[in-house]
Order: sequence, then C-alpha cells, then structure tokens
Amino acid sequence: MAPLPGAELVQRPLQLYRYLLRCCQQLPTKGIQQHYKHAVRQSFRVHSDEDNPERIQQIIKRAIEDADWIMNKVGAWPLGSACELG
Repeated sequence: MAPLPGAELVQRPLQLYRYLLRCCQQLPTKGIQQHYKHAVRQSFRVHSDEDNPERIQQIIKRAIEDADWIMNKVGAWPLGSACELG
C-alpha cells in the first residue's frame, strides 16, 4: 500500500491531521481504521500545547514516516489476517 500523495506539502499541524485521517481511510478494515484514527486523535491531544516550530516540524516529519510505515505494513498483510491487529 503506497503512501498518499501530498505528504511533501504538509507543513502545519492541521494539514498533518487531515493527511493522517486520509491515510486511515485507506486501511483495509474498519477496525484498523478506527484504531489508527483514535491514535491520531490522541497524539494530537498530547502535542496540542507544542509551540516550538522546530519541534513541530520534527513531529510532522516523524508522523509522516510512521504513517508510511504503517500503510506499507498493513498493505502487505492478507486481508484475513489484518483482523488480528487488535
């Protein structure tokens, strides 16, 4: 499963949030989608008070890398075993 186009355009937290939710929609099952949407929301709550622009860019870069890894990992599974994610 390839990452979504547009990752290179993400510069602000709201753009990242939207990008990550679009990535979640590409995941194979509703359960996996809900799991990662919840993780995205939790992460945004945790980092909502971050005001250092350099740190924000680090978070954005890492979140995109993590999303790409997850998309590739989940995309490589047969659909039946994807339900084992928990």
